[in-house]
Amino acid sequence: MSTGVGRRIVRTLVAASVVAGLGCASACAGGDDDGDGKDKKAARASATGQPADASKEKAKGKDGGGDGAEDQDQDQAKGSSKDSSVAPDTDESLTRAQLKKAALTTGDVKGYKVEGAGSADLQGASSPASPAKCQPVADMFLFGTDPVSRTSLSRGVTAEDETSASVITLALLSYGSGEADDVLAGLRKATGECTAYQYVGYDYSEVEALADPKLGDESVAFRLVASIEGAEVPAAYTVVRDGPTLVAFSSMNMLDADEVEVPAELVEAQLAKLKRTTA
Repeated sequence: MSTGVGRRIVRTLVAASVVAGLGCASACAGGDDDGDGKDKKAARASATGQPADASKEKAKGKDGGGDGAEDQDQDQAKGSSKDSSVAPDTDESLTRAQLKKAALTTGDVKGYKVEGAGSADLQGASSPASPAKCQPVADMFLFGTDPVSRTSLSRGVTAEDETSASVITLALLSYGSGEADDVLAGLRKATGECTAYQYVGYDYSEVEALADPKLGDESVAFRLVASIEGAEVPAAYTVVRDGPTLVAFSSMNMLDADEVEVPAELVEAQLAKLKRTTA
């Protein structure tokens, strides 16, 4: 087992279980209790990888993503001399600063809060999936791809409705010319052929290609059920290509498998913002 990938998968499961528990508790209680508001805030923050004290995030970045200085340092470390305010050529990969500017924030979509998610939970070293034909699906569970994106960022999205047990993650992935096309082609092929697989010691089943949402330049949607540490985690994915950039969403719901879906309004809003900020 790849220890790093395995740990990231378990953290993803923990996030899903925490938010699911919050949804159940809120539904049973019929609303929030002022006495435990701070505890719920801390639990939700844990689920999305963001500190409960928002003031800590403000010291790191004004948009609540918590990675403003990190974004700048990573672009400089890669030798980027691009001005994030200048629109790129059609096939030119976006910098992390441009991805950050294009990412959804709280207030962009009514009814949802957007919080920073640790970039360490994105991608990481890939491990072999069995059977091999499922590799693109296995990697996408943590937004990994082949070829690997040039740069990326993630955001946690939660519904303002406290009864919601869905854990939604947004990822923006930037590629070189033609690379995003290859990723979508591989993912489309895999979702059509793969039904179940093993990855870093965990079982995944009920892999099913969903109807093409027909968004962006091309898109793929699928769902699966992950069996991790004795828990069944239904998950749905929507991945859309906009030029050399992929907009990917995952949604997990441990309380109601029938409710597992990626909200279309989130995908459409993210695509629209990406267009606006890179046009």
